[in-house]
Amino acid sequence: MTIEMLLERIQTYVSGEGLEFVKRAYEFSRRAHYGQHRASGEDYIQHPLHVAMILAELEMDVNTIAAALLHDVVEDTDERMEDIRAEFGTEVASLVDGVTKLDKLEFKTPLEEQAENFRKMFLAMAEDLRVIIIKLADRLHNMRTIQHLDDERRLRIARETLEIYAPLAHRLGMWRFKWELEDLAFKVLMPEQYHSLAESIAKQRAEREALIQQVTSILKSKLEEVGLKCDVQGRAKHFYSIYKKMLEQQKELKDIYDLIAVRVIVNTVRDCYAALGVVHTLWKPIPGRFKDYIAMPKSNMYQSLHTTVIGPDGEPFEIQIRTWDMHRTAEYGIAAHWKYKEGGEGDKQFNEKLAWLRQVLDWQRELKDAREFMEALKIDLFDDEVFVFTPKGDVIDLPAGATPLDFAYQIHTDVGHHCVGVKVNGKIVPLDHELKNGDIVEILTSKQSAGPSLDWLNLVKTSAAKNKIRQFFKRQRREENIARGKELIEKESKRLGLDFRALTEESVIEETRRKLNLNTADDFFATVGYGGMTPQLAVSKLKEELLRKAPVLELKRIVPSEESKRRSRAVGQGVSVRGVSNVLVKFAKCCNPVPGDAIIGYITRGRGVSIHRVDCPNVMLYAKEPERLIEATWQSEHAFSLPVDIMVKGADRPGLLSDIAAVVADLRTNIVSARARTTAEGTALIEMTVEIRDLAHLQQLISKVSKVKDVLSVMRVVREKHA
Repeated sequence: MTIEMLLERIQTYVSGEGLEFVKRAYEFSRRAHYGQHRASGEDYIQHPLHVAMILAELEMDVNTIAAALLHDVVEDTDERMEDIRAEFGTEVASLVDGVTKLDKLEFKTPLEEQAENFRKMFLAMAEDLRVIIIKLADRLHNMRTIQHLDDERRLRIARETLEIYAPLAHRLGMWRFKWELEDLAFKVLMPEQYHSLAESIAKQRAEREALIQQVTSILKSKLEEVGLKCDVQGRAKHFYSIYKKMLEQQKELKDIYDLIAVRVIVNTVRDCYAALGVVHTLWKPIPGRFKDYIAMPKSNMYQSLHTTVIGPDGEPFEIQIRTWDMHRTAEYGIAAHWKYKEGGEGDKQFNEKLAWLRQVLDWQRELKDAREFMEALKIDLFDDEVFVFTPKGDVIDLPAGATPLDFAYQIHTDVGHHCVGVKVNGKIVPLDHELKNGDIVEILTSKQSAGPSLDWLNLVKTSAAKNKIRQFFKRQRREENIARGKELIEKESKRLGLDFRALTEESVIEETRRKLNLNTADDFFATVGYGGMTPQLAVSKLKEELLRKAPVLELKRIVPSEESKRRSRAVGQGVSVRGVSNVLVKFAKCCNPVPGDAIIGYITRGRGVSIHRVDCPNVMLYAKEPERLIEATWQSEHAFSLPVDIMVKGADRPGLLSDIAAVVADLRTNIVSARARTTAEGTALIEMTVEIRDLAHLQQLISKVSKVKDVLSVMRVVREKHA
């Protein structure tokens, strides 16, 4: 890629001064990145050049192109934001600043770092939506060249692309970005499934192309015969969309019939409906498979008529009908509508279509927990939508799976708060009823209503509704929330066998609430009380802080010496506890120690001695009560097995669990229980409890299972609870 190639593309829609501005930005970036190389070995300047070219193909303005050329300068070179502002103006500097990644802060987990990056991205989008267009172009080029990265980074970036960036491109209506990001991520995350699907589709290519040619020829001839000027194109479905359909419908490729779609592009909306009539005279439509996105556009501005018909050979295929303006919007989404030209004013309808972004900014400030923020974000970017109606006929679009409560809060916050019942299509339904396309929804309200229930947080689907319910409890019932929060934390602490008083020491609470950006300790408890943070997460955060403060030296003093091993007496179950006899000994379920592990005993209240691994997180907490920790060792001879939990991660495929079970059986190891599930990304998670004789036996088992085909990792599980 050269600057001349970029300028040649830009000059098709930009004048001379704009070209010079872009050229200056290129020279600035080239000098700044001089001597730097990408993982592929090529000069680093190739990356911003390719990003700029992607944006030039969208015909973005020169400030956006310049910002793309400069987007990594501040992060990766000695140049400062002030230098960019002085050289290229405030607008370009603002765009570069919005795209620049966060400084390398010390986060507790990679998830928190990811969440903070997305928070910053959405805040930048609120200022200028061109930021996300540049960011998507940046991610697209990185995905195109991802093969040069190491395995760990490749998997992390691909998973983030599939979970966040591709849905975000869909939400912005940028279809071309969406499908390419999905297919590139699919190829990295599930290479075997990708290549198998690609080979199977390639075998049917000639047959499919012949069908497309036949259908487009018949349709174009008939449309022109009735005087409709049109362009008729055939389009094959993309790999990831086919793979998702196979998973969702539990079908093989041979059973997926609508692998092709025919697109008809005409000049006017009237022509769209006229063309639809022609299509239905040629081929029989399938009932229930017609969608009018012209009358009811999607929230990402997409408009088109969709109909599925029975084709010439008796196989179904989809036909999409749209105008040229609709087609550009469908391909480029928000980028096709950008109005940042001199004197241009924002289109009101355009701003309304992006109302979801304002909602994201509202609720993201309330979600302090990284995991909850990321999950809420994924839901808010979810592909599927349902269109329902108010009794007056207004259309409300909601995510798939939404309930009447989501509808109520979408209408108005007060309507949601005072909801006492709901009618769908004239019939009373429960509040957790799942809404369907075309439902007419009537919310029944009462001013005497006491307000929402905390249980509603489990009923609503949208982040906006969850946020409004939380805000109600936060404002109206603060004292009650504080008391409830303390109660929930104490209950969770007891469930885990942790000391509530130690967890809620002033220094621990203060440091924890500061890290969560909460103003006071009461705010921390209230957040748990109104449902803004789960008690499990709250206890986990408190436990993290307490462990950080716990003196590690105390643990070193507790590890048994050789002399103490000789003095200790056996108390059963193959374990000797120093100075103790005739007492119940139990093995802790949180860490499941086995012979060979360094162990220690904890004197419980009324339940004997609990044996833990020395490195168990719970033991770190018990260091606050050193008098209850006691030396313990394995007896020299033991002829028993103990349960150990292991987690196996792998690429999902038929027979994976049986292959793993066979390896375990070969080692003469008993499987106590096994539970398997599959994530949305196609990763198989298998949790197994196996009976282990000693540490060497466990290590041998992990080594053998790791070698099973498609197994990615095997690890021993430590749980945050004990027996």
